[in-house]
Amino acid sequence: MLAGATGGVGSQVAKQLSSSGAIVYITGRDSKKLEEVALQAGIPANRAFQMDISNEESVNQVVSQVLAQTPFIHTLINATGIGIIKTMDTLDSASFEKVLQVNLIGAFYLVKAVLPNMKEQKKGLIINIPGVLGKVPMSGAAAYSASKYGLVGMMQSIREELKRTEIRITNIFLGGIDSAFWDNIDLRVQRDKMIIAEEAAKAIWFLCQQPSSGVVSEMVLQPFNHQAI
Repeated sequence: MLAGATGGVGSQVAKQLSSSGAIVYITGRDSKKLEEVALQAGIPANRAFQMDISNEESVNQVVSQVLAQTPFIHTLINATGIGIIKTMDTLDSASFEKVLQVNLIGAFYLVKAVLPNMKEQKKGLIINIPGVLGKVPMSGAAAYSASKYGLVGMMQSIREELKRTEIRITNIFLGGIDSAFWDNIDLRVQRDKMIIAEEAAKAIWFLCQQPSSGVVSEMVLQPFNHQAI
């Protein structure tokens, strides 16, 4: 199950997974974009679900619909997220709360909804994408870093709960990705030197193929010109 399939990285992951022969269930908030991704990736319409990750009822409903089609969710990839880059003198409370609601609380809703099924089979893989700002802070990224640091801490805690199972948890810390993420952010960046979304998707696909005897707890993928970690 891939959440956030309409984003730059998410849409590429959908194509990678589908072309490999995997049975992929995708979600996105924008139904029109979701239809386009499903069509381009060769994913049947009945495996594409409109979902608002910031709404717990929406998340639970979609997970139930997925489980109505398949007995087990083997892999959960959370490629959702929003970014608001503002300094503290311009960052308002509503923006701060919105970022946490999507990037952190939404991730909680998603994992909580899928985890019982994985516990039933005592195995599974959960991949989140905190980004490098989940490890290294940046000026103007108080809201974004707070959500991503929180995501990392939450998943590390959940991992401790799952030690007697074969449920694996992986965080991939991506650096700057050349995607629509930057379209509405007032920050000077060199997008031509960023990681191509397709290459980021290949890294996520690599994580999906790891043998069950081990786990890649973390992966870091950054542009050459901005290696913060």
